[in-house]
Amino acid sequence: MLANRFLFKKISVFFTLLCILFISSINVINAQEKQQDALSKDKIDIRYTNKGFQFKTLDNKHLLHIESRLQFRFATPGDQNPLNFDDIYATDNTVFKINRARLKVGGHAFKPYMKYYFEYELAQGNLLDFRLMFTKWKAFNIKVGQWKTYYNRERVISSGKQQLAERSIITRPFTLDRQQGIEFYGHLFEGSLADLNYHVSVLTGTGRGAAENDDNNLMYVGRLQWNFLGRSVGMSGSDLDFTQKPTALLAFAGATNTSPYTRFSQDGGGQLEGFEEGVSGQYKVNQMMLETAFKYKGFSWQSEIHTKNIDDRVNNQITKLRGSYFQAGYFFSNALGFIPKPLEIAGRFASYNPNADVSRNLEQEYALAFNWFFKGGHRNKLTAEVTYFELESEALADSSGLRFRIQWDISL
Repeated sequence: MLANRFLFKKISVFFTLLCILFISSINVINAQEKQQDALSKDKIDIRYTNKGFQFKTLDNKHLLHIESRLQFRFATPGDQNPLNFDDIYATDNTVFKINRARLKVGGHAFKPYMKYYFEYELAQGNLLDFRLMFTKWKAFNIKVGQWKTYYNRERVISSGKQQLAERSIITRPFTLDRQQGIEFYGHLFEGSLADLNYHVSVLTGTGRGAAENDDNNLMYVGRLQWNFLGRSVGMSGSDLDFTQKPTALLAFAGATNTSPYTRFSQDGGGQLEGFEEGVSGQYKVNQMMLETAFKYKGFSWQSEIHTKNIDDRVNNQITKLRGSYFQAGYFFSNALGFIPKPLEIAGRFASYNPNADVSRNLEQEYALAFNWFFKGGHRNKLTAEVTYFELESEALADSSGLRFRIQWDISL
């Protein structure tokens, strides 16, 4: 009997110690998990910004932002800009589509001045941008990879930050679009009357996705921008910040390239109307551009004047192209109290001459747009646009036509 009691007592002590050990283990594990959570919160800052979700270490050595953007568009009749007489009356179709679906990832690594960025077009399966930037000094920076060539303002501005639903008719013939290579750029004499931005690029000159040139001739691009009021104009098409001090720029850019192509787009190298499919080194292209921009208290202005010479070395023929656009927008609530503050009205006139040596050879565009900015500005915007096209031709009768588009652009 005594033996049984002694055995029972031993078993009770054992189970008691086991329970104490188990409870202690649970407490230790919980304490470790809480400590790890606390450490995680101390080491990584997670928040939503104007570039999407952002993850940043507290020492600011690493930063990552992820953003998606969707653009829904309704257009009638058709959506593409007309290139000739037949295009104006080519279709009566009504278009509803996801015009753009982008995934954007960027940030910096190891140091705040070691930046990276890439952008992917989900709807078409294209890798648009991938680049690394060394930005330690304002006066001198380096960029390598693939990006929209820093040539003219209309193309550099993101499609989500434009005033109208799409860029003007002169973008197709004059843009250099995305190229691979290296760029040197910087900001000089900031805040003075000699405030300057410069960009010098050496590129493959064969378009997006082309990692090599067709010959030994590279594309060379230069841009000099004078912010003559001592303040820079932001790369967007609307004055959403209601700039309190007038800001303006005057920019000049030039480019030279020898390749099989006469134009570039998101799809890469291609040909303008009237040019045959090229061979290596067939087309020597020289082009220049003069640009202005201005923003002040809800009013915004921008313009470009382009000239481009295409030397067809196979057929011994030189073609001169000319083009320009003038664009302005204003939040009329500044002047008329009954107009809602989120509403902006914008207009554009564009003119394109595909061959300056041919008389009565002109394409013109007149556009009127109404923008409604939801909370977040360009990140959540509705645009309604009416465009009138007019084509003058020496060989054919003049033609004209209207198009209506409505577009919702949202970044998440």
